[in-house]
Amino acid sequence: MALYALLDFDTLQKYNISIKDFCKTSKGLKAKILQYRDKNSGFEEKLKRIKEIRKYWEKTLIINDTLELLPYADGIHIGQEDLENLCKQYNLTPYELIDKLKKGQLNTQNSTLTTKIVGLSTHNKEEIIKANKLPLNYIGLGAYRPTVTKETSNILGKKIIELIKYSYHPVAIIGGVKIYDKIPAKFKVVGSDICKLPSIQLKKKRILEKK
Repeated sequence: MALYALLDFDTLQKYNISIKDFCKTSKGLKAKILQYRDKNSGFEEKLKRIKEIRKYWEKTLIINDTLELLPYADGIHIGQEDLENLCKQYNLTPYELIDKLKKGQLNTQNSTLTTKIVGLSTHNKEEIIKANKLPLNYIGLGAYRPTVTKETSNILGKKIIELIKYSYHPVAIIGGVKIYDKIPAKFKVVGSDICKLPSIQLKKKRILEKK
């Protein structure tokens, strides 16, 4: 089960740690993928941070939601609402949308020939079955536990183990996942738990410096 690191910018600020420290910790934990999520910043700020992440992270980089950032990353992760809204915006079926996202064809100003990774959040059996018909690279499934980084009323807990079996795609478990959780899925998406490690180290360093 591989680690998929979630760099949520608001959470980094909460723990007062830098992008550099998060990337360094994720590398130390042997994470395979890093996703950058930032719900409140403007495009230029996000782009600046993407470029900073690229200084410290050479492996797969996924962006969350922001289609305009796709040319600067290896892929994109979208939610169910994003899927619906993008289909309406571009007048495409879900299959056509995912296909064009993978080909980098929706952002005409920064089109690319590089194949992109596309992931989709799912929360129940119905959404998994629908996702099976789409040319996705993986699905996110959750929430596993309550999480402070995102509001959710759909907590799956141990039910998630049965739901994984319905997916034709690799599954990434999302929502309140801990570094040492063992779940029979390809990936586990961990955010806050990674942030805690450098935060604790920084606090210890400050205490020692005061002595």
